Amino acid sequence: MERKALSALPFSVLDLAGVIEGKTVADTFNNSVDLAQHTEKLGYLRYWLAEHHNMISVASAATSVLIGHIAGKTKTIRVGSGGIMLPNHSPLVIAEQFGTLATLYPNRIDLGLGRAPGTDQLTAMEIRGERFASPHNFPQDVLKLQRFLSASNSGAQVRAIPGEGTDVPIWILGSSTDSAHLAASYGLPYAFASHFAPAQFLEAIKIYRQNFRPSKVLAKPYVMACINVVAADTDEEANRLSTSLKRLFLGIVTGKRQLLQPPIDSMDNVWDFNEEAAVNQMLAVAFIGGPQHLSGQLNSFLAQTQVDELMVTSHIYDHKARLHSYELFGEIMKKG
Repeated sequence: MERKALSALPFSVLDLAGVIEGKTVADTFNNSVDLAQHTEKLGYLRYWLAEHHNMISVASAATSVLIGHIAGKTKTIRVGSGGIMLPNHSPLVIAEQFGTLATLYPNRIDLGLGRAPGTDQLTAMEIRGERFASPHNFPQDVLKLQRFLSASNSGAQVRAIPGEGTDVPIWILGSSTDSAHLAASYGLPYAFASHFAPAQFLEAIKIYRQNFRPSKVLAKPYVMACINVVAADTDEEANRLSTSLKRLFLGIVTGKRQLLQPPIDSMDNVWDFNEEAAVNQMLAVAFIGGPQHLSGQLNSFLAQTQVDELMVTSHIYDHKARLHSYELFGEIMKKG
C-alpha cells in the first residue's frame, strides 16, 4: 500500500451538538453554526452530525433537521449524518428527507448510516415500537435506501419524491467488525467510530480492505477514521482542556452522564484507577497536545493505519478554545 502524506488527506468535522454546563440547547445550535462556518473557511471537507436520543449532553436527535439548518448557514462544506441510525427509521422516510436536503443543497449532502440505536434499549423500544428487531434488516434496508435514491426506481410502485435520482452518497458507519464486512461487500466508503470504540478499529479496516468489492460508486476502499482531538498552543493547556472530554467519558463509563463540564487542573480526585483505565481505553484514539506533539502523533497514526480521511470531534468546554483547536488541527494537516 502506498504511504500517504498527512498533507494529502481531507479532514472533516463530527459534531455531536454537545450541550455545555450552564448553557442551553439553543446556545449549542448557535455554536454549531459558528463552528461549521469557521471550519468551512479553514478548508474542512465535511460537517457531520450524529443521531443520539435521551442523552442530556447531546442535542442532535432530530439529525436531518439540524443538517438542513447547518447547510443553510454555510456555502461549500459538505453536510451530513455521522450517522443516521437506519433501524430507527423506514428507508423510504430517510430517502425523502435526504432527497429533500440534496435538492435544497445540491452536491453537498452525505448520508452516513449506522446500525446501533444511538441510545439505550428502553428508548430504542419507544422509537422503534413493533420494529424493535429492525437491526437484523439493516443490510436489506441499506439496499432499499439506495434503490429509493436512484433514478432506476422511477417505475416502482413506491417512490421517494423528492429523493429519486439524487443518489445521495451513502457511507457505512461502524464500531465493530460486522460493519466492515457489509461496507466491503456493498463497495461503500467506511467510517469507523474510533473516537469512542477503538478496540476493533485496526481489525475492522483490515477486513474492509481485504474483502472490498468495487461498486458503481467506489472503485477502491475508502476509510475515514473519526478521532478525538484537543489542540491548544501548548501541551499543558491541551491537557487541561481535555479534562472536560475525560469527564464526559467518565459519565459514560459510570452511567452518570452530565452536561459537558468546565476543565479542571487534575483528574486525580475525580476518578479511581479502574475508571481511569476504562476511560483511557475508550480514548485510545485521542490526540491531545500542542501543534508539535500532535503532528508527531498524527503522522504515526497515519503510518500505522493508512486511512484516507480524518474526521475530528472536539469536546471542549470553551467555544473559543474549541474554534482554536479546529484551527490548529487544520494547520497541522496542511503542513503534514
